[in-house]
Amino acid sequence: MTAFSYQLNAREKQARAGTLQTPHGTVHTPVFMPVGTHSAVRTLTWPQVAETGAEIVLSNSYHLYLRPGHELVERAGGLHGWMNWQKPILTDSGGFQVFSLAKHRDITPEGVHFKDVVDGSKHFMGPKESMRIQNALGADIIMAFDECPPGAAEYKYAKESLEITNRWLEICFEHHSRPLDQALFPIVQGSVYEDLRTQSVEFVSQFPAHGFAIGGVSVGETKMQMNQVVSFTAPLLPPDKPRYLMGVGTPEDLLEGIKHGIDMFDCVMPTRVARHGSFFTPYGKKIIRNAEYKEDFAPLVEDCGCYTCRNHSRAYLRHIYRMGETTAATLISIHNIYSLVELAKEARRQILAGTFERFYMQAMARLGMVGNGAPTH
Repeated sequence: MTAFSYQLNAREKQARAGTLQTPHGTVHTPVFMPVGTHSAVRTLTWPQVAETGAEIVLSNSYHLYLRPGHELVERAGGLHGWMNWQKPILTDSGGFQVFSLAKHRDITPEGVHFKDVVDGSKHFMGPKESMRIQNALGADIIMAFDECPPGAAEYKYAKESLEITNRWLEICFEHHSRPLDQALFPIVQGSVYEDLRTQSVEFVSQFPAHGFAIGGVSVGETKMQMNQVVSFTAPLLPPDKPRYLMGVGTPEDLLEGIKHGIDMFDCVMPTRVARHGSFFTPYGKKIIRNAEYKEDFAPLVEDCGCYTCRNHSRAYLRHIYRMGETTAATLISIHNIYSLVELAKEARRQILAGTFERFYMQAMARLGMVGNGAPTH
């Protein structure tokens, strides 16, 4: 008997609130997943990640395959034992990382030959290898190995890429050795072309999957194109399964995705911008090193419930950031992750109450995003 189930709790137009059961706990959707690429969320301990309210985190199978090696992680008890994180984990397949190595890889029908950019060593990864790696890592949710076309891909390339992704998906399901305790999510591709996205949804929907992902977005296309792809594709997916939008995670992207029926999000954005001194507010990103915060004893955001805002002022954070203290990156990262986790939770509360559309309009207006490229359909 499978350890997975998904229940759709409420809908408001396309926006959805659901409950996903996994072997390591329950995930309430919509949900933002912090990214621990190398099996650690940058600058944070796992108790600090848990305190942000995160219910599920993401790690990267490509990077863990290279270092320290999936066999070592498997001997440590899989990612849950290795990281000592006992809540749900999702791993991506390595397809996007291979895409990002454009100058260092060669795509074949069987998979991808690539060079490690760190030491120059040669490697091969295909759908069989990706399944073997992810089965060893032991995440609750694993992703199919796909070929991710760039955002500006021509139609012919996008079509050929989709055909490869479809072949690889069949192989992924054939070689997935832990279907009872690891949910394999297919990935919808097709670049910005609606007919290809439709074909992709029709193909992936044939498989006994516990959820589906939309990939190939935020890879060079415009924000308007990304929103159009999401608003078109998400409603085509089976309504009784969770929908994951890969690699997307600014506040406005979460709100836009939720509006169109997305349930799961991930992004390195909150920790990346924190290391550069930027913090999320309901009115957009602000920069802590700015002189206006030198004698500002308010928290980063009034009424924010994160550890950082409960305990420290803008003036203090500005000072330690300017002094090069790594604690500044930790504290701002805590705030940024909490902000996205809580935004998704608040969206869920609004959907359950039937008031999401009003909440969406107000939140987007504060961010200055209404009428800024959001699709109308």
